[in-house]
Amino acid sequence: MIRYEYNIYGIVQGVGFRPFIYKLATELNLKGYVLNNPQGVKIELEGKVQDIELFDKRLIDELPPLAHIDILKKHPIDIQSSNLFEIIETKSNSSKTTLVSPDIKVCDECLADIEKKKKYKNYFATNCTNCGPRYSIINTVPYDRYNTSMDKFTMCESCESEYKDPLNRRYHAQPISCNNCGPKITLHTKQQQINIDNIYKYTAKLIKEGKILAIKGIGGFHIICDATNNQVIQKLRMYKNRPAKPFAIMCKNIKQIKSLAKVSAKEEQLLSSKETPIVVLDKKQTQLISEDVAPKLNKIGCFLPYTPLHFLLFQHLDTPIVATSANLGGEPIITTKEDIEKKLPFCEYIVDFNREIINAVDDSLVQVVNNKTSILRLSRGLAPKVFKLPFKLNKKLLAVGANAKNTISLAFEDTIIVSPYIGDLNSIVAFEFFERTLETFKRFYEFEPDIIIHDLHPNYETTKWAKKYKEQQDKKLIEVQHHLAHIYAVKAEYNLQNKEYIGFSFDGTGYGLDGTLWGGEIFINDIRRYHFKPIKLLGGAKAIKEPRRVALAILFDKFSLEEILTLDLPTIKAFSKSELKLLYQSYKKSINCFDTSSVGRVFDAIASFADLSQVISYEGESGLLIENQYNPICKKSFSYTIEDGIIDIDILTSVLKNSLTQNELSTMLINTLHNILLDISKEYNLDIILTGGVFQNKTLLEIVCNSLNKSKRKYYTTTSIPANDSGISLGQIYKTALELNKNKFI
Repeated sequence: MIRYEYNIYGIVQGVGFRPFIYKLATELNLKGYVLNNPQGVKIELEGKVQDIELFDKRLIDELPPLAHIDILKKHPIDIQSSNLFEIIETKSNSSKTTLVSPDIKVCDECLADIEKKKKYKNYFATNCTNCGPRYSIINTVPYDRYNTSMDKFTMCESCESEYKDPLNRRYHAQPISCNNCGPKITLHTKQQQINIDNIYKYTAKLIKEGKILAIKGIGGFHIICDATNNQVIQKLRMYKNRPAKPFAIMCKNIKQIKSLAKVSAKEEQLLSSKETPIVVLDKKQTQLISEDVAPKLNKIGCFLPYTPLHFLLFQHLDTPIVATSANLGGEPIITTKEDIEKKLPFCEYIVDFNREIINAVDDSLVQVVNNKTSILRLSRGLAPKVFKLPFKLNKKLLAVGANAKNTISLAFEDTIIVSPYIGDLNSIVAFEFFERTLETFKRFYEFEPDIIIHDLHPNYETTKWAKKYKEQQDKKLIEVQHHLAHIYAVKAEYNLQNKEYIGFSFDGTGYGLDGTLWGGEIFINDIRRYHFKPIKLLGGAKAIKEPRRVALAILFDKFSLEEILTLDLPTIKAFSKSELKLLYQSYKKSINCFDTSSVGRVFDAIASFADLSQVISYEGESGLLIENQYNPICKKSFSYTIEDGIIDIDILTSVLKNSLTQNELSTMLINTLHNILLDISKEYNLDIILTGGVFQNKTLLEIVCNSLNKSKRKYYTTTSIPANDSGISLGQIYKTALELNKNKFI
């Protein structure tokens, strides 16, 4: 006989961990106890050596689906001759370091209950310890019912008995409820509530009739309509002022997705996972859905039902549905019926329920590159995201991220927590959501930062907020350059610490150390050694939305106005003669013109020269259209020079002398970036880091990684954090944590 003490850290509270330990210990005739404490879970086990060895194996092999062990410490202690195993309830605050679990797809057992178990029959909010809402319903930790939006619902006798039974999978499942005692689902028009026996069947009928609805999910509302109906999707695009940005579609099952798109084993695994993200797939040539779902693209974002409500709806639907976030452009996802009625009056019907969404959370978005996950939006199911430091901090850090695709990150002790996707902070409503999310995480962890880290850009809302907070609270501020933050996000994921590297940080825009706009930067151990030749942004921010202005600036760099007026190019035809004259004067006098080394803007220029897009309607449209045109058989590329660290691509020689197709111009750009990256990396015997929004281009990343694999070069790309600006806060905080650990500043 022997007795051990275990201390386990990670996501081990509110995920069925204690009942799992209880069941395992009783099956193996082990005595002792399990309890939650401020750091995680403590276990004492007494029994035969072989039984404890079997416990250790099964602990890892049979871990509950939502649990995750970061650290397990075990040591022998004195035998106490216990005669039972028990779950001890902790009276103290279950810490403000307990990690909050993301919201998770309904499990198969709960779906089976919906089919046959009377109290859960057709119940839209069925859940257990292994599934359902978490982050979206929590006010603060500890994760107990009184700290969630379920507080106002009193459990019926049956639910309470399940809740208190350690051998039941609903033991301490905080959102537990049923038809008898839980939240109720309702259907509304703008004027009234519709009283009907089967809301799911009626809702499916409305979708088939071509209606546009708002349906409440875990973290917010979706706008829903029939994905096969051209007319209704065109109406939705008009109402949302979204002329071209692709919509995601929710499908009944994996078989239906496979009828619409090519699905690899890895993609199927992601689609069917407990996180259930939207997965970007290659479209099949099919007429099964409307071309207006993802116009001009050969890709489609698909996902599967993830709440009981979705599954109950699809019992009466056989076609895919558009399921896009319910929001106004530039605003966060809507969480209340009242806001739907006020902001999206075109939604003819609203499916609502009376469980409050405390923390809004959008759907996660991923793609697969070379059989690895590449996250495009870190949100439901995947966030809050936790990273572990190999050392402990003596300061609390807060990183406020970038202005676009914002996330925030907190660091305390040896833990970094990245928030779910917040979004672009270009509106008052969006910035209020940023502040609300920040207050949520401060409340979760009783967190008050000692140091705040922000971007260099003086006009970022996050920078302004940090400086204002410093004035009010007298906090230390630290700036981290945007493209280095991208690089350090990758270093954080792989815990590279002070490893030497060559880093390619390519994106749309970031404020540089020299006060210009960067976006095509190559670093050797934190020093910028190479960058792309700057292009002028004609009209400043307006050029980011008009690829034709970027292409025109490249022409202005080489030709006089008279010469330009004679050119037979799509870019020139996109302007009137008077516009060309005015813009030429602005260029020559540098009025409202800003230099940028951005690779994202090079994509814009090619999109204009190839006449793929002269004015874009959403961020990244040029990149998607160019990737859509890529031809792997074509080996052409643009010529380029690298002198004094400046990379200059000769686009115009090819554009002017050859009648190149859209297909060829697009392929040439991707091939050229691949060649530049390989040429420069050959000069350094260093590990390679690839990051920034440009590396969300699946084709570019795939061909670069394939070449690096062939040459046996070690490289790192993000797989658990987005390469875009959502990774900035992680990079900011990791770089600062490393410097703190090296005592570079106090």
